[in-house]
Amino acid sequence: MEMNWKVFLYDWNGANKALFIVFNQGLPDTLALLAWLGSTLGSYWGAPLALTALGWRAQRANRPSASQAITLQLLRFAMACLLAFVLTSILKWGLDFPRPPAVLDTTVHGLGEMEFHRSFPSGHSVYAALLVGTLWRLVPAPSRSLLIGYLVWVGWSRIAVGAHFPADVLAGWLIGFGCVWTARRLVNPTRLQHRANDMQTEHSSNQPQTWLSRGAGWWSLALLLASADQAIKYAVHSGLPYAASIPLTDFFNLVHRWNTGAAFSFLADAGGWQRYLFTVIAIVVSAVLIWMLTKPQPKTEAFGYSLILGGALGNVVDRINRGYVVDFLDFHWKNWHWPAFNLADIGICVGAALLIVCSFRADRNHHSS
Repeated sequence: MEMNWKVFLYDWNGANKALFIVFNQGLPDTLALLAWLGSTLGSYWGAPLALTALGWRAQRANRPSASQAITLQLLRFAMACLLAFVLTSILKWGLDFPRPPAVLDTTVHGLGEMEFHRSFPSGHSVYAALLVGTLWRLVPAPSRSLLIGYLVWVGWSRIAVGAHFPADVLAGWLIGFGCVWTARRLVNPTRLQHRANDMQTEHSSNQPQTWLSRGAGWWSLALLLASADQAIKYAVHSGLPYAASIPLTDFFNLVHRWNTGAAFSFLADAGGWQRYLFTVIAIVVSAVLIWMLTKPQPKTEAFGYSLILGGALGNVVDRINRGYVVDFLDFHWKNWHWPAFNLADIGICVGAALLIVCSFRADRNHHSS
């Protein structure tokens, strides 16, 4: 028997399912493209593009106060994205509510690849709320109606394409705005007052920096790597049949493989427990790396940490959403094939190699001194 809290707070005594049917089944064919476009533009993986746009706008601002305000919102957005990513992943994996196709079967009007697990909350709605909450103070009041329209559009599109129930969308909005509110409390504007002078003088390398201003750039790089990795995986997963192999050169194939183990298929043949082990490890490592990147670090080491963080996030999303990691790179020599891997694995390996080089360099400098 279902828990009472779920019946009242999520199922709404049947209203959640009834509202889904109204919005989903009532979708005319003429609005199918609009629903697909809203779902695409509301993707959580648009965060790196938004961060880049805010950073560019801050640099182009004519007044130091405007640059400082945009930079403040950029840092809050980066913090809110990280908070939302962790919270959404925990809820999706921990609750594992079924998606509409798993509940209503063939009555769902779906667009694209149908998913059946981890419906709560809607990640697209979370991201839309993050973006709207961040831009709210940066746009003129008359333009804020466009932000509200975008928020509603993304939420409606997730129901229209058959991906989420209305309760998932509402929860996504609440989580997104809640993370924006939390980020505002954590990122104090007084910590960024020195930005007002950056328009006139170069920033000194020994000038004090806040822990957020040190970490935001590296967090953005990690999110960019994870986003690129997820975009390629989505294209491979939806566009190539499983086990397909497309030769591109004499030594490289584009493939579609599923890996339940770690990087390069380590422990892929274990009995299933490895999925939960590697997921927990990835989340813990990501949390540690996020914290480490707020500390003063040499640029090479910080770059290595951000690559490892981006790779860990890219793979843990797969484990949470699919239960396995999608691999697509296959290098071989004659009949010998290196285990298939992905862009996230490259980030982890390159980042680890950079840290090893830095450790040897530090050790050599210590002995020479």
